[in-house]
Amino acid sequence: MPTVAVKLYSVFFKFLLKHRLQNRIQAPPEESNPFGVTSRPDESVAAANPSFSDGVATKDIHIDPFTSLSIRIFLPESALTPTEPGSSAPTREETRRNSVGDVEGLNLMAGGVYGGYSPAMDNRRRKLPVMMQFHGGGWVSGSNDSVANDFFCRRIAKLCDVVVVAVGYRLAPENRYPAAFEDGFKVMNWLAKQANLAECSKSMGIKKLDGNNRHIVDSFGASMVEPWLAAHGNLSRCVLLGVSCGANIADFVARKTLEAGKLLDPVKVVAQILMYPFFIGSVPTRSEIKLANSYFYDKGMCMLAWKLFLPEEEFSLDHPAANPLVSGRGPPLKLMPPTLTVVAEHDWMRDRAIAYSEELRKVNVDAPVLEYKDAVHEFATLDVLLKSPQAQVCAEDIAIWVKKYISLRGHEFSY
Repeated sequence: MPTVAVKLYSVFFKFLLKHRLQNRIQAPPEESNPFGVTSRPDESVAAANPSFSDGVATKDIHIDPFTSLSIRIFLPESALTPTEPGSSAPTREETRRNSVGDVEGLNLMAGGVYGGYSPAMDNRRRKLPVMMQFHGGGWVSGSNDSVANDFFCRRIAKLCDVVVVAVGYRLAPENRYPAAFEDGFKVMNWLAKQANLAECSKSMGIKKLDGNNRHIVDSFGASMVEPWLAAHGNLSRCVLLGVSCGANIADFVARKTLEAGKLLDPVKVVAQILMYPFFIGSVPTRSEIKLANSYFYDKGMCMLAWKLFLPEEEFSLDHPAANPLVSGRGPPLKLMPPTLTVVAEHDWMRDRAIAYSEELRKVNVDAPVLEYKDAVHEFATLDVLLKSPQAQVCAEDIAIWVKKYISLRGHEFSY
């Protein structure tokens, strides 16, 4: 059973969340912001830090100014190691000489801030897989820059040795379905564009007489190439990771990426990780009956969240966004990428997530389930549980599994 501290915090958590959800249901329409910018004062935010202070550098980028869609990039320090075992990394004196104005170096500027990109250095950069992450929060809360999500993404970036792109999608009820799903796929399109821009910029990286490289720039003269992704992102090995309702978004993006096909080249989704997905359906499963009053996100709380997320005229527990087992969802399940599902023993939504995994296995998709005993919904990502041994073990288990699909050496049987 969960500890007494977890039980007490769960009661407090549900009281506050229920109060917030009910207030949003009762809020007059004129209070909604059409641009999706909202203030949630109870959310602790971690500032971006591009200096590798704890082994991971971060930066924020706004993808779409009209919808406030943003991403936070997490770059592990391992990306700066030499590409070949026998090659040597630049010395500190070399990096000081090759600062922001010199595109030949590693662009480590004053204070250790990392610049990143230089077409001339492309063959010396270490390319890492890119993991797109979607935070949880029941559609109405959470953010990609919250303290909890920042901590979790740093942990995943280091353990999996990947560049994490955490998506700050729009929240309900200001932005109902399909806003969050559209934001997820919009970032996928942006990543594909970045990969192609970096390749074009690399081909243009011929020295001019003034010693500088050519760059693709926008109408304001700013470089359109995101330097960290261009220097270190390998989008042919892309992984999707979704937490709670973020898992619903990840699964949607995986399906839309399959449907897009070569339009997203060179992006290829090689795996996805669904952590206690926010699935539901009109015909209740055993866990939905037995654990309806479970810890943190119980059934009543989740029903409120779905009412805030789905448009009133579309509300249905068998909506394609809610139930992964409804027919006509497309594309065929046999085309889905390998899918790891993480479930908790005391999560009322667990059985439907397991059922989805079983359907994937029936069509020969690698779709294991990791079930954690005495665990609750968001046990590995909730702020008060992040530093628990179980949360650390879960992140390590994810790293072991996903490295089978992102390693350049092929399958790693390291169980």
